[in-house]
Amino acid sequence: MAFGVFDMQLLQHVFSTEELRNIFCEQARVQKWYDFEAALALEQAELGIIPRAAAQEIAAKAKVEDVDLVAIGAEVRNVKHPLVPALRALSKLCRGDLGEYVHFGPTTQDVLDTGTMLQLKEAHAIFLRDLKEVGRLLYKLADEHRATPMTGRTHAVQALPITFGHKCAVWLSEVSRHYERFRQLEARVFVGSLVGAVGTQASYGDKAFELDARVMQRLGLGVADINWQPARDRFAEYANLIALAGGTFGKIGNEILNCERNEIDELEEPFNVGKVGSSTMPHKRNPSICENLVTLGRMVRPSAQAALEAMFVEHERDGAVWRMEWKALPESCMMMGAMLFQMKYVLSGLVVRPHHMLRNLKLLGGFLLSERVMFAIADKVGKQTAHELVYEASMRGLEGGMTFEQALFENARVRAALSDEELRAALDPATYIGFAPQIVDRVLQQQRALGWMD
Repeated sequence: MAFGVFDMQLLQHVFSTEELRNIFCEQARVQKWYDFEAALALEQAELGIIPRAAAQEIAAKAKVEDVDLVAIGAEVRNVKHPLVPALRALSKLCRGDLGEYVHFGPTTQDVLDTGTMLQLKEAHAIFLRDLKEVGRLLYKLADEHRATPMTGRTHAVQALPITFGHKCAVWLSEVSRHYERFRQLEARVFVGSLVGAVGTQASYGDKAFELDARVMQRLGLGVADINWQPARDRFAEYANLIALAGGTFGKIGNEILNCERNEIDELEEPFNVGKVGSSTMPHKRNPSICENLVTLGRMVRPSAQAALEAMFVEHERDGAVWRMEWKALPESCMMMGAMLFQMKYVLSGLVVRPHHMLRNLKLLGGFLLSERVMFAIADKVGKQTAHELVYEASMRGLEGGMTFEQALFENARVRAALSDEELRAALDPATYIGFAPQIVDRVLQQQRALGWMD
C-alpha cells in the first residue's frame, strides 16, 4: 500500500519519473550496497586479502532479486540496524562458509554512503541529458522569436518593449550555467567511501590505499582524499544545486503561467485532447504543468535545507543527521527528474501568440514608450527637464483617460520640442526593442561555442 506522493499511482507522475523512481527504489538501494560488497570482495581477492573463491561467490550472489526484502525489513526493525540484515541475507546465499568474507573490513557508512553516491551518479547522467534537451528547446524558441516584440514588465506592470526571444535567451543562459555547475562538481562530489569505522582505514590492512583506489575504479567513482563520513558537504552541494536549478524551472513555469492568464494570453502550455481544467467549469484550460513546476521548484528547497542540516555532524559519525540524507537526497533527485521532464514537455509544445503580444504592447495607449519620448525630447531640452515634461503629461493622461499621444499633444512644451511626425514615430512599440535581437544572437553564438547542448 502506497502512502507517499512518490509511490501513489495517482500522484507519482506529478512528483517523479519512472526513471528516477527506478534509481531510488528500495531494490536499487540494496543493489548498490551489494555492488559495493562485490567490488570490495573482488579487489580484496586480487590483493590476496580474501580467497578468490569467496570473492567470486560473493559477486555472483550479490543480486537483490535473490533476497527477500520484506524479510530483511522485518529484521531491520528487530536489530535496529539499516545494513546488517541485508548483509546476512547475502552471506546466506553464498556456498559453504564463503559468505564469511562478505563485508570484510568496511563499516556501515562506507557501504551506505558509496551506495547513495552510485545512485546520485546514475541520476546525474539523466539530469545532464535532460538539461541539454531543455537547452535545445530554449535555443530554438530564442532563435525563432529573437525579434518578436512583447511587453517587458517590471514590478508586475508594463515597463518597455522587449522580445520574447530575449526572455527565452535569459532562461537559456541561466540553464547553461546550471549545466556547467553540474559538470564542475563531478570530480569533487562523486567519490566513494572506504575508510572504516572512524576514517583511519585501520580495518583494511597495509594495502588499504591500493584497495581503496581499485574498488573505486571498479565502481566508477573517485577516491576521497580523506574520510568524508563527518563531512557532508558533497551531498549538501548536490542537493543545493538541485534547489538552484529548481528555482529556475519554477520561475520559468511561473512566468509562462502568468503569461497564460486570459487577460494577457501571450503563452499557453501544451493542450492535449481530453485535458480537463475543472470538474465543474468545462471551459477551463488550466496551466497545470506550469503550476506543478512552481510547486516542485519550491519543494526542492526544504530538501536542500535538510541536506545542509545534515552537515552538523558530531565527532566521526552521527546517525541523527545521517538519516536526514536518506530522505532528502532521493526526494530532491526525483523532483529534479520530474521538473526536467515537465519542462521539456512544456517547452516542446509551448503556444506563442505574437499577435496577442503586439495587442498588449498597445494596452497602455502608448504610455509604454515614455522612456523613448523622454530621450527624444532630452536632445532638445535636457534629460531632467524632459523627464519632468513627460511625467507631467503621463500623469495627466493616465488620470484623464487619454492616450499618451493625446496627453503629449496637449503639452505645449512637448509640441515645441517634437514635430507631429517625430512624436508618432516614437510611439511605435515594435520599433523600440533596443538591441534585443542582437543580444539574443550573441547569447546563441556563445551557447553554440560552449557546445554543451550537442
